Amino acid sequence: MIAIIDYDAGNLKSVEKALHYLGEDAVITRSREEILAADKVILPGVGAFGEAMEKLENYHLVDVIKETAASGKPFLGICLGLQLMFDESDEAPGVAGLGILKGKILRIPDSFGLKIPHMGWNSLTIKKDRKLFASIPDQSYVYFVHSYYLKADKEEEAAASTEYGVTIHAAVEKDNIFACQFHPEKSGEVGLKILKNFAGL
Repeated sequence: MIAIIDYDAGNLKSVEKALHYLGEDAVITRSREEILAADKVILPGVGAFGEAMEKLENYHLVDVIKETAASGKPFLGICLGLQLMFDESDEAPGVAGLGILKGKILRIPDSFGLKIPHMGWNSLTIKKDRKLFASIPDQSYVYFVHSYYLKADKEEEAAASTEYGVTIHAAVEKDNIFACQFHPEKSGEVGLKILKNFAGL
Protein backbone atom coordinates (compact mmCIF):
# COMPACT_ATOMS: atom_id res chain seq x y z
CA MET A 1 0.00 0.00 0.00
CA ILE A 2 1.17 3.54 -0.84
CA ALA A 3 0.32 6.26 1.69
CA ILE A 4 -0.17 9.78 0.31
CA ILE A 5 0.40 12.23 3.16
CA ASP A 6 -2.60 14.52 3.70
CA TYR A 7 -1.82 18.03 4.93
CA ASP A 8 -4.42 19.87 2.82
CA ALA A 9 -2.10 20.19 -0.21
CA GLY A 10 -3.56 20.80 -3.64
CA ASN A 11 -2.56 17.80 -5.75
CA LEU A 12 -3.38 14.86 -3.47
CA LYS A 13 -6.34 13.59 -5.50
CA SER A 14 -4.50 13.74 -8.83
CA VAL A 15 -1.61 11.70 -7.38
CA GLU A 16 -4.07 9.16 -5.94
CA LYS A 17 -5.94 8.98 -9.25
CA ALA A 18 -2.73 8.35 -11.21
CA LEU A 19 -1.72 5.55 -8.83
CA HIS A 20 -5.17 3.95 -9.01
CA TYR A 21 -4.96 4.15 -12.83
CA LEU A 22 -1.73 2.14 -12.56
CA GLY A 23 -3.54 -0.45 -10.43
CA GLU A 24 -1.80 0.53 -7.20
CA ASP A 25 -3.41 0.47 -3.77
CA ALA A 26 -3.07 4.08 -2.57
CA VAL A 27 -4.70 5.96 0.30
CA ILE A 28 -4.70 9.64 1.28
CA THR A 29 -4.08 9.77 5.03
CA ARG A 30 -2.64 11.73 7.93
CA SER A 31 -2.83 8.74 10.29
CA ARG A 32 0.55 7.99 11.85
CA GLU A 33 -0.31 4.28 12.00
CA GLU A 34 -1.31 4.10 8.31
CA ILE A 35 1.76 6.02 7.17
CA LEU A 36 4.15 3.85 9.18
CA ALA A 37 2.38 0.66 8.04
CA ALA A 38 2.53 1.62 4.33
CA ASP A 39 5.02 -0.05 1.96
CA LYS A 40 5.82 3.29 0.34
CA VAL A 41 5.01 6.93 1.15
CA ILE A 42 4.46 10.02 -1.03
CA LEU A 43 4.61 13.64 0.14
CA PRO A 44 2.93 15.66 -2.64
CA GLY A 45 2.35 19.40 -2.53
CA VAL A 46 1.27 22.58 -4.23
CA GLY A 47 1.48 25.84 -2.29
CA ALA A 48 3.81 27.88 -0.10
CA PHE A 49 6.74 26.50 1.92
CA GLY A 50 6.01 28.29 5.21
CA GLU A 51 2.30 27.51 5.24
CA ALA A 52 2.96 23.88 4.34
CA MET A 53 5.47 23.41 7.18
CA GLU A 54 2.95 24.97 9.58
CA LYS A 55 0.30 22.45 8.49
CA LEU A 56 2.71 19.53 8.80
CA GLU A 57 3.47 20.69 12.36
CA ASN A 58 -0.22 21.21 13.19
CA TYR A 59 -1.13 17.72 11.97
CA HIS A 60 1.84 16.20 13.88
CA LEU A 61 3.28 14.86 10.64
CA VAL A 62 6.88 16.12 10.88
CA ASP A 63 8.12 13.34 13.16
CA VAL A 64 6.30 10.58 11.29
CA ILE A 65 7.76 11.82 7.96
CA LYS A 66 11.29 11.81 9.43
CA GLU A 67 10.69 8.37 10.93
CA THR A 68 9.43 7.06 7.58
CA ALA A 69 12.40 8.52 5.69
CA ALA A 70 14.82 6.95 8.20
CA SER A 71 13.07 3.55 8.05
CA GLY A 72 14.47 2.65 4.63
CA LYS A 73 11.09 2.35 2.88
CA PRO A 74 10.74 4.21 -0.44
CA PHE A 75 9.71 7.85 0.11
CA LEU A 76 8.82 10.26 -2.72
CA GLY A 77 8.41 14.03 -2.56
CA ILE A 78 6.56 15.80 -5.39
CA CYS A 79 6.84 19.54 -6.24
CA LEU A 80 6.47 21.39 -2.90
CA GLY A 81 7.00 17.98 -1.30
CA LEU A 82 10.54 17.99 -2.73
CA GLN A 83 11.22 21.48 -1.38
CA LEU A 84 9.94 20.62 2.11
CA MET A 85 12.48 17.79 2.34
CA PHE A 86 15.33 20.32 2.56
CA ASP A 87 16.45 22.60 5.40
CA GLU A 88 15.02 25.92 4.23
CA SER A 89 13.65 27.93 1.32
CA ASP A 90 14.05 31.48 0.02
CA GLU A 91 10.25 31.56 -0.01
CA ALA A 92 10.01 31.50 3.80
CA PRO A 93 13.20 32.81 5.46
CA GLY A 94 13.63 31.49 8.99
CA VAL A 95 11.21 28.58 8.56
CA ALA A 96 12.88 25.21 9.07
CA GLY A 97 12.13 22.50 6.54
CA LEU A 98 12.23 18.75 7.20
CA GLY A 99 16.00 18.55 6.73
CA ILE A 100 15.93 15.06 5.19
CA LEU A 101 18.17 16.11 2.28
CA LYS A 102 20.86 18.77 1.89
CA GLY A 103 20.56 21.63 -0.59
CA LYS A 104 19.14 25.09 -1.14
CA ILE A 105 15.65 26.04 -2.33
CA LEU A 106 16.17 29.27 -4.28
CA ARG A 107 13.92 31.61 -6.22
CA ILE A 108 14.16 31.21 -9.98
CA PRO A 109 16.06 34.36 -11.04
CA ASP A 110 14.34 36.91 -13.26
CA SER A 111 15.52 36.39 -16.80
CA PHE A 112 14.45 38.13 -20.02
CA GLY A 113 11.68 36.22 -21.77
CA LEU A 114 11.08 33.72 -18.97
CA LYS A 115 7.87 33.85 -16.96
CA ILE A 116 7.77 33.12 -13.23
CA PRO A 117 6.21 30.93 -12.03
CA HIS A 118 7.70 28.43 -14.43
CA MET A 119 4.64 26.63 -15.82
CA GLY A 120 4.90 24.14 -18.62
CA TRP A 121 6.78 21.27 -20.23
CA ASN A 122 10.57 21.01 -20.01
CA SER A 123 12.94 18.26 -21.04
CA LEU A 124 15.03 16.41 -18.46
CA THR A 125 18.71 15.56 -18.62
CA ILE A 126 18.60 12.21 -16.84
CA LYS A 127 21.60 10.57 -15.18
CA LYS A 128 22.22 6.91 -15.91
CA ASP A 129 21.06 4.10 -13.64
CA ARG A 130 18.58 6.12 -11.61
CA LYS A 131 15.76 3.92 -10.30
CA LEU A 132 13.02 6.51 -10.74
CA PHE A 133 13.88 6.93 -14.43
CA ALA A 134 14.36 3.29 -15.44
CA SER A 135 13.39 2.81 -19.12
CA ILE A 136 12.71 6.56 -19.55
CA PRO A 137 14.63 8.16 -22.43
CA ASP A 138 16.93 11.11 -21.76
CA GLN A 139 15.39 14.48 -22.73
CA SER A 140 11.85 13.26 -21.99
CA TYR A 141 9.41 16.09 -21.25
CA VAL A 142 7.64 16.56 -17.92
CA TYR A 143 5.31 19.22 -16.50
CA PHE A 144 6.48 21.89 -14.03
CA VAL A 145 4.66 24.53 -11.95
CA HIS A 146 7.01 26.37 -9.56
CA SER A 147 8.74 29.65 -8.69
CA TYR A 148 11.48 28.12 -6.51
CA TYR A 149 14.01 25.45 -7.42
CA LEU A 150 16.47 23.05 -5.85
CA LYS A 151 20.24 23.36 -5.93
CA ALA A 152 21.35 20.12 -4.26
CA ASP A 153 24.53 20.25 -2.17
CA LYS A 154 25.77 17.02 -3.72
CA GLU A 155 25.62 16.87 -7.52
CA GLU A 156 25.57 13.07 -7.42
CA GLU A 157 22.22 13.13 -5.58
CA ALA A 158 20.59 15.00 -8.49
CA ALA A 159 18.99 12.31 -10.65
CA ALA A 160 17.78 14.70 -13.36
CA SER A 161 18.08 18.38 -14.23
CA THR A 162 16.44 20.92 -16.51
CA GLU A 163 17.23 24.45 -17.67
CA TYR A 164 15.00 27.46 -17.04
CA GLY A 165 17.25 30.51 -16.86
CA VAL A 166 19.35 28.46 -14.45
CA THR A 167 20.18 24.77 -13.98
CA ILE A 168 17.42 23.23 -11.87
CA HIS A 169 17.91 19.95 -10.05
CA ALA A 170 14.56 18.50 -11.15
CA ALA A 171 14.81 15.18 -9.29
CA VAL A 172 16.90 13.64 -6.54
CA GLU A 173 17.68 10.10 -5.42
CA LYS A 174 19.51 9.20 -2.22
CA ASP A 175 19.16 5.66 -0.87
CA ASN A 176 15.39 5.22 -0.25
CA ILE A 177 14.62 8.93 -0.72
CA PHE A 178 13.30 10.21 -4.05
CA ALA A 179 11.86 13.57 -5.10
CA CYS A 180 10.66 15.38 -8.23
CA GLN A 181 10.20 19.12 -8.67
CA PHE A 182 7.90 18.41 -11.63
CA HIS A 183 4.48 16.74 -11.42
CA PRO A 184 4.67 13.11 -12.60
CA GLU A 185 0.90 12.82 -12.13
CA LYS A 186 0.46 15.55 -14.79
CA SER A 187 3.28 14.45 -17.13
CA GLY A 188 1.48 11.96 -19.37
CA GLU A 189 3.00 8.56 -20.14
CA VAL A 190 6.46 9.59 -18.90
CA GLY A 191 5.04 10.67 -15.55
CA LEU A 192 3.01 7.49 -15.17
CA LYS A 193 6.15 5.44 -15.86
CA ILE A 194 7.99 7.37 -13.11
CA LEU A 195 5.18 6.62 -10.64
CA LYS A 196 5.15 2.98 -11.79
CA ASN A 197 8.92 2.78 -11.22
CA PHE A 198 8.47 4.17 -7.71
CA ALA A 199 5.59 1.80 -6.96
CA GLY A 200 7.74 -1.10 -8.13
CA LEU A 201 10.70 -0.37 -5.82
